[in-house]
Amino acid sequence: MKIPSSPELGRLVVSFFEEYLPAQRGMSTHTLRSYRDAIVLWLQFAARDANRRLESLRVADLTAERVERFLDHLEAERHNGIATRNARLAALHTFVRHLGAKYPEQLGAVQSILNIPFKRGARQVPIEYPESSDIRALMGHIDRRTPAGQRDYALFALMCNTGARVQEVLNLRVRDLRLDPPEQVRLHGKGDKVRLCPLWPRTAKLLRDLLSAQPPVGPDLAEATIFRNRNGGPLTRFGVRYLLRKHLPDYRSPAQGRRIHPHALRHAIAVHLLKDGIDFGTISQILGHASVTTTMRYSRADLDLKRQALSQVFPDLLGPPLAGRIRWHGAELTRWLRRL
Repeated sequence: MKIPSSPELGRLVVSFFEEYLPAQRGMSTHTLRSYRDAIVLWLQFAARDANRRLESLRVADLTAERVERFLDHLEAERHNGIATRNARLAALHTFVRHLGAKYPEQLGAVQSILNIPFKRGARQVPIEYPESSDIRALMGHIDRRTPAGQRDYALFALMCNTGARVQEVLNLRVRDLRLDPPEQVRLHGKGDKVRLCPLWPRTAKLLRDLLSAQPPVGPDLAEATIFRNRNGGPLTRFGVRYLLRKHLPDYRSPAQGRRIHPHALRHAIAVHLLKDGIDFGTISQILGHASVTTTMRYSRADLDLKRQALSQVFPDLLGPPLAGRIRWHGAELTRWLRRL
């Protein structure tokens, strides 16, 4: 027997993304995309699990038991980690809260889903980043004589200058740049937070040359994007990943052997700022972190920083051996041995 389609679930999904998340919760575009991916995965799984077409799903099909099977499916079949599994569950928790407000008769099912706990034991993946030699190799590989090479060089120079997220750089408009002294760029980060970041004069010149050689197009030039693909459309983060691996083809991360990704440049800038003695608060402001706690994780990423910290605690032990002849008296010999 064919089950008639029910429009309630469809209307609920539309109001969730068009009204609840952006208007009532004030969530950013990045969060909306993450929640969209989670809901799409859930709807596809629920349709298969209920053995019906997606458009035939009903509000009553959103049950705690089905959500638990969905989470097991993410780990077992999609091979998602615990962190990704918890992120999908968080999106469903938010969705069912919206469901409970719209359909109070479903509060029993809503509470059952909200009682599904987040899974503990998410693996802490070590932060991996390219060294200075890798960044020099990246910039040296780009042929700046071509239009694409000029764009790529300016793009990666800006990312290394600001430590910005790749999407923050790709979202830049002409109005966000100030290329006259004092040079600076306006970045739109997570949660629609805006921050200003200074530009090196060399970076500003690269951007001026790029805009002069490849002038922006559109009815409102101030709103034109800066980094475009060969078809004139906005460059995407997947395009940046392709370009990064194209110009740094031999890079593999030391610990896991992974190829480079754009966010690794952000990690590299954070660690190098920390090694140069910049305090956590300033680095947090430059990178646009919501909390200094997020920035402090970089102190665990670099072996040189750990070695420097330990040498300050045990300078005699970790420092170079003392020069000169050792007097082999019993007391001095004992003290010397204890310092080893």
